Amino acid sequence: MSRITFAKVARPRFKAQSPQFFLLLSLTAITVFIGLAMVASASSVDAFKETNNAASTFLSQARFALMGLVGLIVASNLPMNFYRRIGLPFLIAMIGLQIATVLFGKEINGNRNWIDLGFATLQPSEFLKLALIIGFAHQLAQLSDDPESNNRIWLRIFGYSAVAVGLVAVVGRDLGTGVVMAVMLMGLWLFAGMRWSSWLSIAGVGGLLATALVMSSASRRIRFDAWLNPDAADPMGVMWQYQHGTWALAAGGLFGTGIGRSKLKWSWIPEVENDFIFAVIGEELGLIGAMLIIFLFLALGLTMFAIARHQTSAFNRNLVVGVMLWVVMQAFINIAVVLGLLPVLGVPLPLISAGGSSMIATLCAIGVVLAVERDRTTHLGRRSV
Repeated sequence: MSRITFAKVARPRFKAQSPQFFLLLSLTAITVFIGLAMVASASSVDAFKETNNAASTFLSQARFALMGLVGLIVASNLPMNFYRRIGLPFLIAMIGLQIATVLFGKEINGNRNWIDLGFATLQPSEFLKLALIIGFAHQLAQLSDDPESNNRIWLRIFGYSAVAVGLVAVVGRDLGTGVVMAVMLMGLWLFAGMRWSSWLSIAGVGGLLATALVMSSASRRIRFDAWLNPDAADPMGVMWQYQHGTWALAAGGLFGTGIGRSKLKWSWIPEVENDFIFAVIGEELGLIGAMLIIFLFLALGLTMFAIARHQTSAFNRNLVVGVMLWVVMQAFINIAVVLGLLPVLGVPLPLISAGGSSMIATLCAIGVVLAVERDRTTHLGRRSV
């Protein structure tokens, strides 16, 4: 195998790729472009109040998008053998970084899920999602007809999963990211061949643990009760974010008020450029714009599913399915929160919400999917595990 150099992996190569490759790349670019436009609009008021520059958040997000684009290009050019080799070391390294985060990290809104690197603030849990996918893809591809070997594989996977989700959701108190991780992993396990009886048992235990986490925290319990009883009195303002997000969606009507013309972004919706950016999309672009965003994520999911179906390698297939579940399920969890179908969880809208770690990690993950499809078109007919 030829030596991997930065010059090789950082040079875009789009020749002779499949239609799915170009479709995924195009859908990703469109989603990022819309996200940048909406971040510029949604963040302008708060950015001006904080920095005296209405474009400061947008400029930061544009830099993150460029960094993510470089990550996508590099990830899409790496060979599959590289991902097989780094899977477990990468996972262990990210778990180690998450441990450092919960011990020495920065606390924001009650969650200790950020670490200050001096020159930037990093959210390691976003990269831990990618590490879980790459780390487990190869192990799940080794499942066979040998029950003893399979048990060892599943025990190893459960152990790493419990540590990862526990560090994020329990120790780091970021239940939203923990839910995304759990949903992503449960979907990947089912796709990889886990028996329904085992899957349902794990889902049941996970539901009980999630309930215990909600009940163990007064703030979570209050938010959950408010979500179950939206018409009840709200003296603590727990439903403020959801209510004003709903007003924003209602104000948009069919065609929206126009980009930049949101009224609710004027400090009426907390985290408006992050977790609740979909509310501003609905207000400024209307029902048509909101449906366009939903369609984009459906199209991203269907394109990745089509890529997964064409793979002859279980490892490659697992990589694509893992990323597909991550991006699509996180998007619909975020949208469901804004619509009031789920309690507020603090989950960003992938490729759209402001946030460097989410943007870079998600683009790198899509780069991995592009690498999988590039590998298939380069080695048509090859079968491997």
